[in-house]
Amino acid sequence: MEAYIYDVVRTPRGTGKKSGGLAQASPVQLTTTLLQALKERNSLDTTLVEDLILGCVTQAGEQGGNIAKVAAQVAGYGDHFAGTTLNRYCASGLEAVNQAAARIRSGWSSLLVAGGVESMSRVPMASDGTAWIMEPDSAFGHFVPQGISADLIATKYGYSREDLDAFSVMSQQRAAEARKNGRFNKTIVPVKDINGMPYLEEDEYIRPNTTMETLASLSPAFETMGEMLFDQIAIDRYPEVEKINHVHTAGNSSGIVDGAGLMLIGSKETGEKLGLKPRAKIKMGAVVGTEPLIMLEGPTYATQKALSLAKMDASDIDLWEVNEAFAIVPLRLMENMKIDNSIVNINGGAIAMGHPLGATGCMILGISLDELERQNKSTALATLCVGGGMGIATIIERI
Repeated sequence: MEAYIYDVVRTPRGTGKKSGGLAQASPVQLTTTLLQALKERNSLDTTLVEDLILGCVTQAGEQGGNIAKVAAQVAGYGDHFAGTTLNRYCASGLEAVNQAAARIRSGWSSLLVAGGVESMSRVPMASDGTAWIMEPDSAFGHFVPQGISADLIATKYGYSREDLDAFSVMSQQRAAEARKNGRFNKTIVPVKDINGMPYLEEDEYIRPNTTMETLASLSPAFETMGEMLFDQIAIDRYPEVEKINHVHTAGNSSGIVDGAGLMLIGSKETGEKLGLKPRAKIKMGAVVGTEPLIMLEGPTYATQKALSLAKMDASDIDLWEVNEAFAIVPLRLMENMKIDNSIVNINGGAIAMGHPLGATGCMILGISLDELERQNKSTALATLCVGGGMGIATIIERI
């Protein structure tokens, strides 16, 4: 049995601070806005939708207490409509999609909604605590902040600050062009206030005037943190790196933003019953663990696993979406997989638009589907690095 994507929606990405465009909208409102949009866009009989699988990383405060079930109830789909919230860090939104696809393919479910949400302005990152730091057996010798891992990889494999900044300028330019030309309009749903006025109608984090000169003026973001302790932990594990070059900054790393993304995923039979037209099928998903200190290499291993399971090669993929948690992540994957940047993140990525942790995976898969349709191409692969030492990848094929 195949798992089909019938629709994809997302909110704009709003800057993740109190003055940001989505800061006045609760994470439940972000999610219910999209649930209602799926219902309206597809004339959806919600009695046939069984469950909401929602990724959310910081499950505290307004995002705690199984926010998926709360949103399911508020959205008015019916009391039968269940909800579960999961956390695979940055991969949460894509993990939700993969789990939904697996349930459809197994026959356990026939119509689901999956995706993610993160309001980083209202629920600050790490406000839910972390076992990584609080558990002594994991805290020393096994964990470094992701920025230190990014700088470690850049140093180990010889990437310069200029390499990272050049990629970041390209991301900004591509995102600005995509927004200007309306490439995101098919999927974006504005979030509105009580009077029906939109808080935000398009991604606001993009900085189209970014240049190499503006990025060169930024200080390394993780140098002080590294000098405190973490650099030595990384060097002890990788002694071939004598000194870590701190080359990642706020300008070549992902931004903190608010946002949500959802997909309607179901079987062929249920889609036909509801008169839905499938847009793509989810061919394969994969997740892997990696050594935590060099965690950002995860996308390569997850991609290789997904391709192997699907009996495909990298050359079979028309478009790639690699989450730009840090510039080094897509640069390393392109080198490892021998793919050209002309087919990677062609509408920009998280460096330009921001990274709403629990939602990003669903968002970038949706962007790749829109772009497959725009270019009349067939296959896309989305992949993310994941905190703590993991990677995830998903392959879709346009119908």
